[in-house]
This record gives sequence, C-alpha cells and structure tokens, in this order.
Amino acid sequence: MNILIVTHVVAKNDGQGRVNYEIARAALAAGHQVTMLASRAAPELADHPLALFVQISSSRLPTRLLQYQSFAWRSGLWIRAHRHEFDVVHVNGFITWARADVNAVHFVHDGWYRCGFYPFRFFRSAYDAYQVIFTRVNGYLEAGAFRRAQVVVPVSDKVRSEVLRHGIDPARVQVIYNGVDIDEFAPGVSGRARFGLPDAPFLLLFAGDLTVSRKNLDTVLRALAMTSREVHLVVAAGFRGSPHPAMAAELGVAERVHFIDFVKDMPALMRSVDAFVFPSRYEAMSLVLLEALASALPVVAARTTGGAEVIGPDSGVVLDNPEDAPALAGAIERFVSDRDSARQMGQVARELARTLEWSTMAQRYLALYERICARRAVAPVPVPSPPATVDS
Repeated sequence: MNILIVTHVVAKNDGQGRVNYEIARAALAAGHQVTMLASRAAPELADHPLALFVQISSSRLPTRLLQYQSFAWRSGLWIRAHRHEFDVVHVNGFITWARADVNAVHFVHDGWYRCGFYPFRFFRSAYDAYQVIFTRVNGYLEAGAFRRAQVVVPVSDKVRSEVLRHGIDPARVQVIYNGVDIDEFAPGVSGRARFGLPDAPFLLLFAGDLTVSRKNLDTVLRALAMTSREVHLVVAAGFRGSPHPAMAAELGVAERVHFIDFVKDMPALMRSVDAFVFPSRYEAMSLVLLEALASALPVVAARTTGGAEVIGPDSGVVLDNPEDAPALAGAIERFVSDRDSARQMGQVARELARTLEWSTMAQRYLALYERICARRAVAPVPVPSPPATVDS
C-alpha cells in the first residue's frame, strides 16, 4: 500500500504525534510506502527508504486558529494534486480541507464545549472570547471533516459517542484505542531520592498540563486534604505561574505536595510512586493513563476521562463525577488501607496494558487500511466497522 498520513507532528514526544509515529513505523516495517504530510517528522522515519516527508512549514500567522487554517488549506491543495498516488489517506480530526479515507479522532472540540465543565465565557474577557471562538470553530470544522471521511476512528468509546452526535453513520465508525510501550513503562526499582521525594509516605502521582483547568488538579488537592497525613502527592507538571501551590498551602497540605515540574524520565517516576490519580474533567484518550497502567499502578480516574472505560474494579477506581472530592479521597484511602490489594490491582492494570501495546494499535490501523483497499477494489462503498475490543 501507498499510505499518506496528514498531521502536524509525527514524533515520539508528542501525544497525537506518537500515535502517527507508531502507525508509520509499523507500515514501513511491513513494507508499505508512507508519505508524511506534516510540519515535523522524526528523522528515523523521514530517512527511511520507503518514506517521504513532505514538510508544510509552521505558519507565522497570529493565533493557533489561523495557523491551523493555513495548514489545512496548504495540505488540502497538496492532497488535491497528489491524491491519485495513494491507496489510503489518513488524517487526524480537522487537519485539512481534503477528503480522507481514515479520520483518527483524538479530541472533539464540540464534546469539550458541551461536557459541562467548559470554563470559558464569551463576554468575560478577550481571552475567554478567543477560546470560545477557537473551540466552536474547530468543533464545526471537525464535524465536516468527519463527514468527508470514509471511516472515522475515535480513540475511545467516549470519543465515539461524541462523533455519533454529529450524525455520523455508526457503520462508518471504528474505535481503535491509543497504545503504550509496556517495555519502557514497567514496574521496577523505585528511585524516589533521584526526584527528591520522601521514602516513607504513600505517594500518589498526578501528571498533566496545569494551564488547562480540565486536568482537575484542584479537586485532587481538595481530596488530599481529606486523607490521612501519610498520603503525599507528586505533581509532575510545569507549575510556575500556577495557582495550585498557593491552593495547597491554603488547604494545609503544602508539605504533602511535591511539585517537581516536567519530568523527562516518566517511566522512572512511575516506578517510584504507589498509585496514579487522574480525574480529568475532559479527556479523549490520555497516553499518561495508559502509561500508569503499564507501570502496574492502581488508577483513580473519572468517567469524563476518555479511556477510563478500559479500567475495571480489579485495576482501579472510576469516579462518576470528577468534582467529587470525598469520593476521590475515599478511593485513595482504599489504596492506602490495603496496600496488598492496591498492588494486586496494579498487576491487573499491567496485564490490561499488555492488550494495548503500540504494535497492537498499529496493526489495527493497518488492517483497516487493507479492508479499505480490498473493498475499493470491489465497489466504492463504506467499510463496515467491527466494534473495538479489549482483551483482558
């Protein structure tokens, strides 16, 4: 097959970019030709003899909204001129004005806007007004991109429900979960001293972007204040300018919260903690959640967190409401009071992660590409989509 992947970034150190990286790597290993229409691509892929990197340089227009439009128009023109060269065109959400065979959906802006936790108000400030415009415009453009695709691939069941709200035929929708590297993220020797962390306490880990309220560290801090003093929290995130250190002080838990900034060696940090807490108010499918599972950590998430549907009661706790601090505190205390049970949950989480390896994800995409090509050879009809399954 000759495959075209259209995205901003194809690289390991980027969430959506990592998904596309693994698809491209698996396709090249299988002997397929891969063209990456992107602003940046990993050198090890771009230099592959079966690969072609067509760069669309980053726009210097003001605001991400205009920059994304610039990419969409330029990529659309390129695809229009070269579409006949490819067996499969794979895009990601609204990335281009061109039609696609596969649209992988990593985020639904309309879902974020309507989830009940959207924090911006149009008339509050200029910044809020821009955020509302950005979200609503992208939501509208994404709906059109879904309709232009032959098959839509949400990255979780949660995202699937948001895609279907746009009137997309369920027969054209197939969930393929994101993946995780179970060799890189694996249980092992703790290294708390390396990160300046205390040895004795039960350590929770929170990792996420503190510049966006949907990650929900504020509820985690409130829950921490309701737990015993032997519970500490590690926050792996850029916290400069964040209100959360002051909030921890106001709640009287500052000495139990360890802000350690961004961490390059996240696998080592996950080997040094006892549980992972991530009650995000809105998430499509978080890679860090899968990384915690692979690291054999019991997880506390929320139903608003995409991917939480794979977590069973034997591998973690899924809260009905991400704002429910008492319920979150109760889940944490459950881990602390029965550490043997928490470790057993972590082992089940590890086995669950084995069904979600990057190679498994990539093979599901390649199988979808092959079905598209096979059906196109018979008749140009939509591809029926089998439901996603997670072996456990």
